[in-house]
Amino acid sequence: MTDQVKITCDELERDGFCQNPLFECLVAEVPEENKSKEGFTTVGYALYFYIYSTWKGRSMHLEDLYVMPEYRGFGIGKSLLSTVAKVAKERPCARLQLSVLEWNVPSRDFYARRGAQDLTVTEGWHSIRFDGQSLNDLGSDALKN
Repeated sequence: MTDQVKITCDELERDGFCQNPLFECLVAEVPEENKSKEGFTTVGYALYFYIYSTWKGRSMHLEDLYVMPEYRGFGIGKSLLSTVAKVAKERPCARLQLSVLEWNVPSRDFYARRGAQDLTVTEGWHSIRFDGQSLNDLGSDALKN
């Protein structure tokens, strides 16, 4: 889904490597002799940030968990996810949450095998988003009040 990426490397560096970073990231690397076809040794990552629940308190949101296709099936994704969960427990966070696209059945199954609950099914929660013009319009309304 690279066509949907609108952020720049400069923005990522600013937001993740500043005094008060907006996110944290774990990377999975392989030895040089196992590098990818393209020559990469970084083959996966998990990007997460902290959120707060008025019901549960400190929580963590996993924004991205990615492993290059040729490295899937070797436990890298499971290791990244487990490490994120370990960080969440050490902080201490009450829960780890994430979103998965409806069509991404392999990922939904991956999380379900590890005990994740699909809140759309179990609790009826829906993800809601304001962006682009709807965010601009909503923000403009605040100036009028």
